[in-house]
Amino acid sequence: MIQSLAHYGCHVLLPLLIAVVFFKSTWKIAYVTMLAGLLIDIDHLLATPIFDPNRCSIGFHPLHSSFAILFYIFLCFPKKSRLVGLGLVIHIISDMVDCAFM
Repeated sequence: MIQSLAHYGCHVLLPLLIAVVFFKSTWKIAYVTMLAGLLIDIDHLLATPIFDPNRCSIGFHPLHSSFAILFYIFLCFPKKSRLVGLGLVIHIISDMVDCAFM
């Protein structure tokens, strides 16, 4: 229960906090853009079974690989891709929190 709250709280509340604090004038757009980082979970459809509560996503799924994570970090630097990069990095951090509880 606590693990799920921490995991989904990071996915939903952390982008909201960052949007409200750092992107005050455009927080709604920033929030929705960062939430789009959840779309990288599409790679879970490639796994069998699709959902395994005892599996750590980091390093297992292609969009959760070390190479992909480095790319997401790189996206945080250019202004045009910053929000997308932040959303993806926040997603990875959320998944790392989940893995730490395992």
